[in-house]
Amino acid sequence: MAPAKKRNVSSAKTTEQSVKTAKIDLNSKVESILESRKHANDVFDVLEFLQSEKEKDVISAVNSSSKLFCTLLERKDLFIGKLPGEEEALSGGHSAEEKYRIFMRHRYNSCVEVMLELLSHEVHSIKENALCCLMKFAAGEGQHPLEDLDWSEHYSFPRELIQAVVGRLLSKTTDNSLLISRFQEFLEMEDVRYYVMSSIRENVGKVMDKNKGAVAPIYQSNVFTLVSNISMPSQESELTNFMVKQEAKHEDWKAAKLNEHKRAFERMWLGFLKYKLPSSMYKKVLVILHDSILPHMSKPTLMIDFLTAAYEVGGAISLLALNGLFVLIHQHNLDYPDFYKKLYNLLEPSVFHVKYRARFFHLANLFLSSSHLPVYLVAAFAKRLARLALTAPPTALLIVLPFIHNLIRRHPSCRVLIHKPSTEDESLEDPYLMDEEDPAQCRALESSLWEVKTLQKHYHPDVAKAAMVINTPLSEQEDDISEVLEITAYELMERDLKQTQTKSIPLEFETASQLLKGGDVLGQHFCLN
Repeated sequence: MAPAKKRNVSSAKTTEQSVKTAKIDLNSKVESILESRKHANDVFDVLEFLQSEKEKDVISAVNSSSKLFCTLLERKDLFIGKLPGEEEALSGGHSAEEKYRIFMRHRYNSCVEVMLELLSHEVHSIKENALCCLMKFAAGEGQHPLEDLDWSEHYSFPRELIQAVVGRLLSKTTDNSLLISRFQEFLEMEDVRYYVMSSIRENVGKVMDKNKGAVAPIYQSNVFTLVSNISMPSQESELTNFMVKQEAKHEDWKAAKLNEHKRAFERMWLGFLKYKLPSSMYKKVLVILHDSILPHMSKPTLMIDFLTAAYEVGGAISLLALNGLFVLIHQHNLDYPDFYKKLYNLLEPSVFHVKYRARFFHLANLFLSSSHLPVYLVAAFAKRLARLALTAPPTALLIVLPFIHNLIRRHPSCRVLIHKPSTEDESLEDPYLMDEEDPAQCRALESSLWEVKTLQKHYHPDVAKAAMVINTPLSEQEDDISEVLEITAYELMERDLKQTQTKSIPLEFETASQLLKGGDVLGQHFCLN
């Protein structure tokens, strides 16, 4: 066994030495290339290491390439303008200086292509190093443009390179969430953020149109991860951190204007949300909608198509979509007459058994809090909840009953539902139409809340007690339902079991000595000793 161990140690040492040798060799080659142009062909050796199968060799080559080409960009040793082909450069009437720059520019382009390919590498550390190297190239191209800026309105920024990086981040087959989180630090720069938003919009349009609008879970997940990492400034004075500072007319640059950022942000989100999403993603978008998306849009009401589509998904997503519509109605003056009809249709028996029950009743309470709602609408909600309460579990009834009482408190005209004079010839059938989808047509005001009266005979004492409240005049103070929103059956049982007897039991003051006082016969024959 000992010789085998010895061989393993020696092989490990050999590997480590080869990595060190490769690193030293690469560094020396980069130094020699930068020192003298006669070593220009050594650039091929550096680029060859980028194709290595060893992780450390590739990372070392990435760092060496970064140092080499960033220095060449600073020195302006890369050809500027429309790049001629290599064969054309050799045969044409170019000077030795120009030929060198053309040669190096072609090597730089090859290096960028390889770096973009490395963004799809299996090893994360290689992808991360390649990404950082590409962003250094972008910064270098921004400061030392490789295109001729021959007109005054043109601003120098490496758009094509940023578009290529975004295209690789938005992979159709690989989840790049970890790499995108690394890219987030670059999104803090105003100009990078602006051009990334434009690139995302273009990329999503091309890919989804090519996919004919069909759901692409991995791709759309990558897009969402990237767009949700974009944090927008709230004031123009905050636009100070730029990767590329324009020498002239910086203030006129679109990337330096808050309104242009908002426009790009709005187009990016609308372009992404106009296509059908995976069902799990609707919830992720709707959760961040109010805080992270709507405040930064110039026309938030444009989100109505997405919210309407999200409502059709059903379940918790429908509720979150209604919440988004409610924000648009109240804060952005959206006219949406079907809002309460859609909310009414969400009231199904299943609403008492789902995970989002607490959120549902919290939001429903918020939606129905206005005292300006029409009486027929409030009566329809109260009646539907009362009917559903007949088959609801006790934990849900402790929410529903105070909820109904609060609706009647806010709208005294609904008291007709609990104080309805009856006539002899009145039919015993309930006129309320449970299957009617339109609250205006369900005839709730013609009915009564007999269901609440029925619940006064409920087997659970807390439910019966809550239903009894309706027998007395309701106080103006509303019931606080927030305390019972999260209550579970287990908590309800524990509360009943741990309940201590607070009232003292009334006892006889004087101890009885006989069964009945004043009865001679009984007193003679029976005693309580």
